[in-house]
Amino acid sequence: MKNMFENESIRLRALEPEDIDILYRWENDTSLWSNGNTLSPWSRFSLRRYIEESFQNIYEIKQLRLMIILKENFETIGAVDLFNFDPFHERAEIGILIDKNYRNRGLAEQSLLLMKGYAFQYLKIKQLYVHIPESNDTSLRLFQRCGFLISGKLQKWIKVGDTFRDVYLLQLLISQTA
Repeated sequence: MKNMFENESIRLRALEPEDIDILYRWENDTSLWSNGNTLSPWSRFSLRRYIEESFQNIYEIKQLRLMIILKENFETIGAVDLFNFDPFHERAEIGILIDKNYRNRGLAEQSLLLMKGYAFQYLKIKQLYVHIPESNDTSLRLFQRCGFLISGKLQKWIKVGDTFRDVYLLQLLISQTA
């Protein structure tokens, strides 16, 4: 049976204690905060607890973070998340981060496709969705290449500095993938 968490180039795996240093770097990189909901730095203590609690399944904590490993050198190059998991409505929000040293190599697209397969085939959800700031053209193109469609625009949705910015809502329904 084929492993749904890997392809020729990458492998997705669960969080490990040794991920704390790279998570600390990513979560505290303020240049990334406007793409998510981070408002303050993460402590090593908080990240250690987060990693320790990550063994719980997605049905219990409504989220799943998998680390993206480059198979050629076993380097951790990013993370892909399912969160706001709603098993009743059969949907989850998805997010991805690729370390700046590994961007523009198609690895984000490969990671999203693996996570999409897991979500639709194993979790049996019917919909993935993502919120992307209007100014993040790279992410918009990435998710559209992976089959996501813009279904709306949230006006003045996120605050960046002293201004509010619009955010696109993109959805991928299982009927779109058939």
